[in-house]
Parts: sequence; C-alpha cells; structure tokens
Amino acid sequence: MKVGIVGMPNAGKSSLFNALTRAGAEAANYPFTTIEPNVAVVPVQDERIDALAEMLGSSEIVHDSIDFHDIAGLVRGAHEGEGLGNQFLANIRETDAIVHVVRAHNDDNVIHPEGRVDPLSDIDTIETELIFADLEQAERRHGRVVRAARGGDKVAIAEEAWLRALIEALHAGRPARTVPAPEDAPNAIKELQPLTAKPVLFVANVDEGTDEVPAAILAHAEAHGAKAVAISSRIEAELSELDDEEAQVMRDELGIAESGLQRIVRGAFELLNLNAFFTVGSGVRAQSWHLRRGLTAWHAAGEIHGDIQKGFVRAEVIGWRALLDAGGYAAAREKGTLRVEGRDYVMQDGDVITVKFTP
Repeated sequence: MKVGIVGMPNAGKSSLFNALTRAGAEAANYPFTTIEPNVAVVPVQDERIDALAEMLGSSEIVHDSIDFHDIAGLVRGAHEGEGLGNQFLANIRETDAIVHVVRAHNDDNVIHPEGRVDPLSDIDTIETELIFADLEQAERRHGRVVRAARGGDKVAIAEEAWLRALIEALHAGRPARTVPAPEDAPNAIKELQPLTAKPVLFVANVDEGTDEVPAAILAHAEAHGAKAVAISSRIEAELSELDDEEAQVMRDELGIAESGLQRIVRGAFELLNLNAFFTVGSGVRAQSWHLRRGLTAWHAAGEIHGDIQKGFVRAEVIGWRALLDAGGYAAAREKGTLRVEGRDYVMQDGDVITVKFTP
C-alpha cells in the first residue's frame, strides 16, 4: 500500500513524514525504514497479533506495512510545471491513496507561500491542480482511444464514452471519483490513473494543544466523501525524537491520546476498506496481512503466497478473540470455534487463517 503525502509548501508535510517514519533513526533494527530520501516503509502495529504471538510462542512478529511517499510541496500552476509540478504529480499518480496535509496553525515564524493562513483556500489550490492534471491526462488519452473506438473496438467504445464523461466532469470542477468506471473497459482507470479518483485523508496540522479537526476542514472532507484527522506535525516530530516511554509521558502531559502515526495509519487503512487477518502459530512467524473487505479466503491465500493460492484446498479460520480465549488451536478445535472454510469464505477483520494447500 502506497500513500502520498501532499500539500502546500510549509504545510507541515516533511515534519509529519519525519514523525511518521523516524527517518533519522540510525539503529539497524529500528522498525521504521527509509528506502529512498522521500519514501519510508512504516509497520502497521496491531496489538491483536502481538497478543496471539505471545500466547502461542511464535518465533517472531512481522507487521504489515504502508509505504509513505513525501511528495514535495505543490504550488498554484503545478500542472503546468510550476515548482517542478509535473514530476511531483507523477509521483502522486503511483500511490493508492493521498494524505493531504493542510496548515491550520498560526505560527508566524512559518512563512505561508501565499501570505496568509486559509485552510480551505489551500485545499482548493491543491484540488484544482490535481483536477487540471487529470484533465490534461484524460484529453490526451481520449485522443488516442477515439481512433480505436471509430474502428468498432467495443472496449475502446466504452472507454471513449467514459473519458468524454470524465472530461466533462473535470471541466466542471468535479473529481474523477464522481464518474463511475466503465464496466466494459475494466482497465480504463488503471490506464489513466486519475489523481482525483484516489481516496483522500485530510490531515489538519493544528496548533499545539489542539486535538480536533477545524470545522471547515471537517465539513469539506465529509462533503467530498473523505476522512479527516488532526495532529500537530511539530509536536509529533519532537515526540519522535524521544524513546517510547518518554514520548508517552509527554503525550500524557499534552493530553494527546495516541500518536499521529496511529491516527494516520488507521485513517489510511479505512480509506481503502481493508480488513486485517493473521497467520500465527507456535515456533513459527506470526504475521499480519490486509485484504480489501468482501474478498475471500482464496484471495487471502494469494496475499500470503501465490503457490498457496494456486494449490488452495481449504482453510481453518477462527476469530482472533476466540483463539485467544480458547488458549490455542487444540482447545479451539475442541470447542468448535475453529472452522473449516472453502475458497469462497468472505474474510472478516481479525480472522486467523491456516491454509491447507497442495504444492
């Protein structure tokens, strides 16, 4: 899962990125890893797999992860190349979701590129640039597809009609997510990769001591089917420099219930409608995985390994709490809470699965 962090210059993106990833940490075994100067792999901590692994005596714990991409600040005119905008927009296009950092604090020492703090205006600037970039892409793609559509290709005909509707929506200032993908051209979205089709999490970068999303930002997010959280990037960056115990003491003093990492990771996973599932056992690796809601045990097997999915026979499934309460697989089997399911079983959040397969 790749998440792009975007926003105006000086909105707090880099401070947030550093807080999320602790990219400056030198310890080799630290659970945050920078793989490029602006990309970091962040583990998704989950207390459920920790509890199961401890009970069953697993050899190690491997948490699923998110790739956070720190995209350089976008400015007005980015779609025309202002501020190397084309390069940054291309980086966003490769992500699954967008974290949009919005300045909502009033620190006079931090210069705003447009000379004033106006969260809704900043949001409009970024969203307008993304719409313009999508419009340019859609018009170019339409010019190529229309020729194939005239030749009678059914897939091209469906894509051409969708692109016309998309271009009309973008001209009207509506994002790509408002135009349903064409059923007869299933690869159309993948070919275009519209920026405004991606789910968005607004992160209000608020003043120290504030823990709520400003009403205007929250209303905008709700009106656009997005989510919103509030953090202080500066405070989170300072907390990331402390060890876990010191950071928790400081959070308690400041009245911060949880870390910015936890809020944003949870919000990012909610954007993509993901369920967590686990593989865990005695003396073996315990691992957390994520799967889109509504997918099956067969799909879960594919997340674990392609060969396991290919040779799928059946799956033993139990909810994490039921396994914990039983005290192990043998007791759960005796109680009848460990079930045998087929490939079409729809996975639920917190399921523990063991797939039986033929090599």
